[in-house]
Parts: sequence; C-alpha cells; structure tokens
Amino acid sequence: MPDPKKILIIDDETDLCLLLRDYFVRKNYDVAVTHTLKEGKILLKTVTPDILFLDNNLPDGTGWDIASSIASDFPGIYIVLISAFHPAVPVMPANSKFRIIEKPISMADLDKQFREF
Repeated sequence: MPDPKKILIIDDETDLCLLLRDYFVRKNYDVAVTHTLKEGKILLKTVTPDILFLDNNLPDGTGWDIASSIASDFPGIYIVLISAFHPAVPVMPANSKFRIIEKPISMADLDKQFREF
C-alpha cells in the first residue's frame, strides 16, 4: 500500500482546521495543522506536504504573500489558497499547482476538487 499523501493546514480558525483535518484523515491522508505562518514555515520543511491549505489572514502575517515563494521552494506542492475575503490573487510561478477556495468551505466542494488526489 502506498504511503498516504500529506497535508499541511495553516489557518487560524480552529473549527475549520478540525473540520478539514477530520475530513482528510477519514480519506487516509496524514494531516498536520498549525495556526501561524512562523510554525507553518517550519512544518513545510519537516512535513513536506503534498497539499498545503494556506489561509490569507493569519495572526502573524498574510499567507498569500508567501504563496509564490512556497511554490518556488516546494515545486511539487499543491497549494490551496483560502480566504473569507476576496484579496488579489498572488502572482504564482508558471509551473505551480494551486487553486483558490473561498470560505465558507463546503465538503461537497472538497469532494469534487480532491477526487484526483
């Protein structure tokens, strides 16, 4: 059996993190969660996730501001930019894999979008 895909969630909304974690654990993903950019940057290096959920407004910065550098530093990562607001989409490297999901996040939308994983 292949190793499970890894997901890192960087979001300060505890309820959303629990919801996403439980959803993906039931689908056999390994899931790590943090609520700050500082810890998220550390976990990116130690967890090496296949998928990153990155919130925009975090207590210690703006997640979308570092999305491009994450895509460059981790070229195989699939980045899911999430926000309750409608910020400008960051300029991402040409070969990066990303999508935007607006809050509130529906489980039906996750099912549809993550079928290929």
